[in-house]
Amino acid sequence: MAEGSRSAASKDEVKAAAFAKYVVRILFISLVLDLLSFTMILPLFPRLLNFYRDQPNNVMLNSVLKYLNSYKAAFARPISARFDVVLLGGAMGSLFSLLQAFASPIIGSLSDKFGRRTALLYSMLGNILSVALWVVAYNFPVFITSRVVGGLSEGNVQLALAIATDVSTPETRGSALALVGIAFSVAFTFGPMIGAYLSQQTFSTANPFAAAATFSLGLLLLETAFLYAKLPETRPLQSKKQGEAKTSTKGLGMLSLIHFFFLFIFSGMEFSLPFTTFDLFNYSSKDNGRLLGFVGLLAAVLQGGFTRRVPPLTVVKTGLFSAAVSFFLLGHTDCQKGLYLAAAFLAVTSATVVTGLTALTSMLGGEKERGKMLGGFRAAGQVGRALGPIVFCTFYWWAGRELAYFTGGVGMLLVAGLFWLSIKDSEKLVEEKKKQ
Repeated sequence: MAEGSRSAASKDEVKAAAFAKYVVRILFISLVLDLLSFTMILPLFPRLLNFYRDQPNNVMLNSVLKYLNSYKAAFARPISARFDVVLLGGAMGSLFSLLQAFASPIIGSLSDKFGRRTALLYSMLGNILSVALWVVAYNFPVFITSRVVGGLSEGNVQLALAIATDVSTPETRGSALALVGIAFSVAFTFGPMIGAYLSQQTFSTANPFAAAATFSLGLLLLETAFLYAKLPETRPLQSKKQGEAKTSTKGLGMLSLIHFFFLFIFSGMEFSLPFTTFDLFNYSSKDNGRLLGFVGLLAAVLQGGFTRRVPPLTVVKTGLFSAAVSFFLLGHTDCQKGLYLAAAFLAVTSATVVTGLTALTSMLGGEKERGKMLGGFRAAGQVGRALGPIVFCTFYWWAGRELAYFTGGVGMLLVAGLFWLSIKDSEKLVEEKKKQ
């Protein structure tokens, strides 16, 4: 009898493992399509904004540029006019992140109530509307509307994380979530290249970026059809008799705080990097694209190997210390070899910290509130991503490159120290979840 029970349990485990692999494979393909669509626009921002700026009677954009120039004038150190569109693009990125911070917990809660698949498909409809608006964005207000719609509806990444958590075990979760990170690295490496190429193809004089926007829309339509046909519902069903593990508010709050401070500092460095490479080596957009491509490819390799095989606690610690090293190198390098060495440490950070923190967060909550919990965790990071570029670049122009990056490096060490202090609680909570 006991042998029969063990045999049945073993068969169930095999089925569960096969189902998890199938779902994660579906997620990986869909995220590559989604993130390729998302990243195609990134290298186009300077030309996009120049296109709208050159239009007559552009009241909204001219008002934004007026405030931007007032901000620049507050610094004794001159800021080249060539960075106007970079700063404007950063402001739009901050708006997108703030909208994400608002929407993420709501999308997560809806997925807990109505199902992950349902929430994801409705999120896709919002993404499709956003890019469709970009296709016909003949003026700046329509383009801004498309970004607002995208910011409020983009729930694909957090829902993919929730789905990967639903189908994985605590032992396999790091590996499953690392595949999400690999999708990020692949898309951020090739998406901008595709966008840059398609921006050279002119379908419409009213919107010279319609070719890139149309291709982006096609990717989203393909992804939506693929998810509708292939993705099963994964939200755990709970009967009234089943117990439900409670979320550790203390553990989740600490990890969300670490997530916020990490992205607050890291995103500031990311945004300041083009200013640094221009000041030091007069880098063009093409040169920066090559540098970021190096970071993306190396991060993908690390996520496929190191991040998938190493416990999340070690993954996060490695990434935080690598970030500090990168900051210190960026503050003192005066050669391109030093720049690429710093970029290599950035790749380690990109491949590890967020994936590791997400894996730890996923282990702290009950199944019924998993979507809301991961949404709140993501929201904390998005607030950091929205505020970091503004604060860090202000300090960069006020204090200079050396002091700004030194302060950023010290900040990363402090975040590592905060994480170190929380490790004991995290380890205890993770072990408790594994036993449940």
